Amino acid sequence: MSLDLRVDRSSPVPLYFQLSQQLEAAIEQGSLTPGSLLGNEIELAARLGLSRPTVRQAIQSLVDKGLLVRRRGVGTQVVHSQVKRPLELSSLYDDLEAAGQRPATKVLVNTVVPASAAVAAALGVAEGGDVHRIERLRLAHGEPMAYLINHLPPGLLDLDTDQLEATGLYRLMRSAGITLHSARQSIGARGATAAEAERLGETEGAPLLTMQRTTFDDTGRAVEFGDHTYRPSRYSFEFQLLVRP
Repeated sequence: MSLDLRVDRSSPVPLYFQLSQQLEAAIEQGSLTPGSLLGNEIELAARLGLSRPTVRQAIQSLVDKGLLVRRRGVGTQVVHSQVKRPLELSSLYDDLEAAGQRPATKVLVNTVVPASAAVAAALGVAEGGDVHRIERLRLAHGEPMAYLINHLPPGLLDLDTDQLEATGLYRLMRSAGITLHSARQSIGARGATAAEAERLGETEGAPLLTMQRTTFDDTGRAVEFGDHTYRPSRYSFEFQLLVRP
């Protein structure tokens, strides 16, 4: 590892936190890529003139965030950087690509179902009427990141499974001539069900981020209702807050 790591002993910021922040920045900026090895804790401590417990605490904080993993016989390894998604009308697929991740998709369900009351209300269709339902597992660097459930009005576009696994839903919609204009979205959190835990590689009851979104085209028509769950160790939302004049 050839990073320029330094600590300021005159700073009130704890030494372990200074080190963890520099390592996290290197992961976020791509200087430490997934699969990179940090090397021996003893060597890193000697190089920086720090105690081994201080280095261990810095590394453990990044392990707890899901950025590093300790592998027996291998050492401490970079797993990934967290995707920080801005609150704008974009798809997870596009955001992953923009963050330098390698998105992949597994389509688990692609079918027509009767609209539930919630889906009917979101899409403005009759309850019990046909809607298209797709369920996808979105991965980055081969690891599960999000479980995506989307409902679309019938006949909106051809939802080919191979295309859904090759690109994002919003790209397919734009390619079909649908102009996405606005969305209504809510964000929350809850514990993972047994099924969600299995899909996302978490333990049952682990915290998950949730997002529900209804997307509208430029005519005001609801074109998609999404109900998504995310692993918080891999994903976060970013807000820009302005003072009202």
